[in-house]
Amino acid sequence: MGKYKMTVDLSVLDSLGINLYSNAAAVLSELVANAYDADATQVEITWNQGISVTVVDDGGGMTVDEMNGRFLKVGYRKRDGTNEGNESPRFGRPFMGRKGIGKLSVFSIANVVTVYSTKDGETNGFQIDADELRSKIESGQDYEPLELSNIPDEHRSPGTTLVLSSLRTKRADLTAAALRKRLARRFDVLDETPPEKGGFSIVIDGDALTWEDRQELKSLQFIWEFGAERLEDRVLPRNVERFELPGVIDQSRGWTVHGWFGTAKQPGDLTKDTDAGSLKNIIVLARKRPIQEGIIEKLDFSQVFGNYVTGQIEADFLDVTDLDDIATSDRQRLIEDDDRVVALQTFLRHAFLKASETWAERRPKKETPDVMARYPKIKQWIDDLDAYQQPYAEKMISTIAGLEFERSAEGQRLDLFRSGILAFERVGLRKASADLDALSRVTAEDLLPLLGRQADYESGLWVDILRSRIDAIRQFQQLTDADEKERVLQEHLFENLWLLDASWERAMGSERMEQSLKRMAKDDFELDPAEMEDRGRVDIRYASTGGEHVIVELKKYSVRPDIDDLRAQGGRYAVALRQVLTQQGDPKPRTEIVFVLGSKPRVTATLPMDDDDYIDSCLDQIDGRIVYYDELIENALKQYDEYLQASASAQRLDGLLASLDGEDQTGEQAAAEILGDGSAVHELTELSS
Repeated sequence: MGKYKMTVDLSVLDSLGINLYSNAAAVLSELVANAYDADATQVEITWNQGISVTVVDDGGGMTVDEMNGRFLKVGYRKRDGTNEGNESPRFGRPFMGRKGIGKLSVFSIANVVTVYSTKDGETNGFQIDADELRSKIESGQDYEPLELSNIPDEHRSPGTTLVLSSLRTKRADLTAAALRKRLARRFDVLDETPPEKGGFSIVIDGDALTWEDRQELKSLQFIWEFGAERLEDRVLPRNVERFELPGVIDQSRGWTVHGWFGTAKQPGDLTKDTDAGSLKNIIVLARKRPIQEGIIEKLDFSQVFGNYVTGQIEADFLDVTDLDDIATSDRQRLIEDDDRVVALQTFLRHAFLKASETWAERRPKKETPDVMARYPKIKQWIDDLDAYQQPYAEKMISTIAGLEFERSAEGQRLDLFRSGILAFERVGLRKASADLDALSRVTAEDLLPLLGRQADYESGLWVDILRSRIDAIRQFQQLTDADEKERVLQEHLFENLWLLDASWERAMGSERMEQSLKRMAKDDFELDPAEMEDRGRVDIRYASTGGEHVIVELKKYSVRPDIDDLRAQGGRYAVALRQVLTQQGDPKPRTEIVFVLGSKPRVTATLPMDDDDYIDSCLDQIDGRIVYYDELIENALKQYDEYLQASASAQRLDGLLASLDGEDQTGEQAAAEILGDGSAVHELTELSS
């Protein structure tokens, strides 16, 4: 019979060996844990990527009997009282290992494992070939690892050496730099205690792991720490803000935690280092090694805050020898219905809620200086606001600045700045502090729907009214056919009464008023719509502004009506309108009748006065006036150019919004471009003629 003997069932080899882990960092964690339990002060990993991995520790080592009874016995439970107990013999370290199956994990990444161990001056070694092991198991035979007699001197130092070869390349395809970062996060042994006092270091390719390898710490903006233990300032970013949370879960049962969780400036900061893997989770340790890889998703915490969080929580009460083992075989998950797990999750959920409130309050203040440096025009906009509005605006802008976007979609942030500023300006016009406060406390989910909602704010914001209306005027310049111009203007005018007067807007319920006017005009004054159409009537619209009620009738451009007909028609409208308004409780309404014509009306009556005077007299009788097609665009341009020139604040905000759009011109410049020397207006007039 051979010197070494290994007994294992095939299903165990597959489930707890070859298929247990999918990555090299998890496998090497098992070997590091074994070294720690063996009272090693150092474990050194030589990572020959894709070829071999060598793991050397300076621990107590094993005799042949111990190799057979501990290492080669799958399921050896070192914590049992009849075996080694709960602590290591030299330094009294609480054992990390428990199930006795971790050694099988090496077959997840290697097909051949060579083991050397030296104890009491004697060195022994053997080699396991996974293919041969499987073959023996399938044939019902015991497997005897290959005994090694000629052991090289470099493997005779006190302690244990494992050489993993014939690597499974897909699972072992990891750089040494990536291995450093991933192992550094999996063990809380970076305390720099001297070796003679039980210190333990992990060395990869000659360099020991340090706090510098903890990538998640470099990204922190805020950190919450449990209990009295604190990370040293030197391992954290210079401007990180620190908060303390209680670490007691159940005092009567001695359930406590220590450790920390924190938030990065951007969620992408936790995933951008591909070597370190995703750091966007909280890893739970027990006895200084992982017992749950990530717990955030178990906390039923859906707020945006969770996307920024990373951390490391130590909860030794989850792995007490005298209590049930609640860790899964791969030590990546916990049995969730255990009282300890439920208590931990409840505790962390409450801690998250408290921290998220602090984060929501403090984060915008941290973001503000960066925002102002990157977007100086936004800073100027905030500085120009009333003093009481500025904190609200800063918080809103900082929230937008803190959102994460793919680089290719960074323009969405500018869209949000623009929409947010427009919304703020609209609310600000009402001087409503409560509304401003609500606007400044929105979350990322609240802000995203602002995209594309500029039109919703147009009625409350001067500058955007000016910009959008000048854009509408520009559309008429594109028309080259006079008939088409007439048709478009007919359709456009009644939806944009500001072309007639900047203060006019469509009244709420105007459609019902128009229906009432038409019905009364027909019933009371026997107006035949068909007859009126033949006489040139196109349509009427109703508007109200400043207490005045306005009826607008747009005639076809080619029709030249008689002024007496207009007076009679306008008079009937005025009477019908007054009757409707009187029924609504307005006994003395102010009304105006506006006719839009292509040319001056005819005067057929023979009168001892000038035609123009007679036209004015007829219009005065019905509180009416005439606007000509050709005047509309020219008057509108002049009107809005005057407003732009007069409103310095509008110009400043217009420049800010244009810069966020990536435009080079302000609304004022756009208006000047349209007006120019008057040639554009002249061209449009020529077309309409």
